[in-house]
Amino acid sequence: MARFDTDLCIIGAGSGGLVIASGAVQLGARVTLIEGGKMGGDCLNYGCVPSKALLAAAKVAQTVRQGGMGVAGVTPAVDFAAVMAHVHGSIATIAPHDSQERFEGLGVRVIRGWARFAGPDRVEVAGQTITARRFVIATGAQAIVPDLRGLDAVPYHTNETLFELAELPRHLVILGGGPIAAEMAQAFRRLGAEVTIIARSRMMGQDDPEAVAVVTTRLQAEGVVLLEGRTAASVALATGGFALTLSDGRVVDGSHLLLALGRRPALKRLELQAAGVAVNEAGVVVDARLRTSNRRIFAIGDAAGRGQFTHLAAYHAGIVLRQAVLGLPAKANAPIPRVTYTEPELAQIGLTEGEARKAHGEALIVQRVGFDHMDRAITDETTEGFLKLMIVNGRPVGVTLVGAHAGEQIGLWALALSARVKLSAIAGMVAPYPTLGEIAKRAAGAYFSPRLFDSPMIKNVVRVLQRILP
Repeated sequence: MARFDTDLCIIGAGSGGLVIASGAVQLGARVTLIEGGKMGGDCLNYGCVPSKALLAAAKVAQTVRQGGMGVAGVTPAVDFAAVMAHVHGSIATIAPHDSQERFEGLGVRVIRGWARFAGPDRVEVAGQTITARRFVIATGAQAIVPDLRGLDAVPYHTNETLFELAELPRHLVILGGGPIAAEMAQAFRRLGAEVTIIARSRMMGQDDPEAVAVVTTRLQAEGVVLLEGRTAASVALATGGFALTLSDGRVVDGSHLLLALGRRPALKRLELQAAGVAVNEAGVVVDARLRTSNRRIFAIGDAAGRGQFTHLAAYHAGIVLRQAVLGLPAKANAPIPRVTYTEPELAQIGLTEGEARKAHGEALIVQRVGFDHMDRAITDETTEGFLKLMIVNGRPVGVTLVGAHAGEQIGLWALALSARVKLSAIAGMVAPYPTLGEIAKRAAGAYFSPRLFDSPMIKNVVRVLQRILP
């Protein structure tokens, strides 16, 4: 078995692994990158990119269907093959940036195969043994497949196979109530499929219930059947598809089944016990510096069990890069935004209202502004939704945004929370008019308004000043 040594060995070529590999090799480190699947990982091939491309096509169909503002809607003619060509074209356009050729051109040694640890300082892959000063586990996550009676005899999809569909489903049944379920339900419904969601508890249970209600109301208005608080008991083949029996005895007939029950870190092949790396149900056990129980090994992104977002993995990559390559201390402690890309979108940074009330009690002030008060939302007929601002001692500790382009607007609040910006700075900024983003300034200003305009002391001071000012 061939052997070689490297400074940094990265297992997984998803977003986090690629960021570290690119940065480390350009800083002068010897870098080896191992990938057993597709370069670009889940986000490029099975997640963010194809799902957002599908949602974009579905939005076009919905715009044609509903019309508005004096323009009559018509039934859209959906060419599903062309829709999927758009999805795969989006992947193909982005793929060169994540390709093996690009990273080899940067000087990274790329090995295609499934790695396993053979000791605390070495891995084996494709007939080679690699020793390294530092390792990074960046293996991402895989869809959870439930232990459901009859499932082994029924074809089903996860996000890893859904975007290979050649024909539009007649009736897509989705098991799960998270963001993936909500996004794919809306996309396929807008493209013309019947869609039923079966959620074990309430939809998007980690998010603000009031904000989630805005999203689910839209989904149901568009024809998505939503069954919350239900579980699947069994599934069996039936004419034209399958029959799914729920725990309450109800039977749902469908043509295609999508499992969207969450994802678990992809760690099985790694044989982490050989490296002395501790794991738990969430993933690899890491400290604030993302170091594992083996101090020469780091874990990032989905594998680290601290959230499953592409931007989180990229952020983790920067934390590890500073330590493993530059020898600088760094901790992962920034607030991480999350977005569900339905229409309307739902974005969150920091604490939800419920979490903030538990953490801060009576010190919490909640400021809420609806998009129906924003001029741009009125002109665009996108008035559903709101911004909810959680404030403690004049600083935001959490922001919930549900409405048009919420994902684009949450970036300002991500900066505000990470930099501990005072709310007065947001209130004092000049926002362009008319934009949806004005809602940030409006919410911040609404916090100060009663303190300014309802204060008898300030009014008395103003009266005195009016008498003495020249």
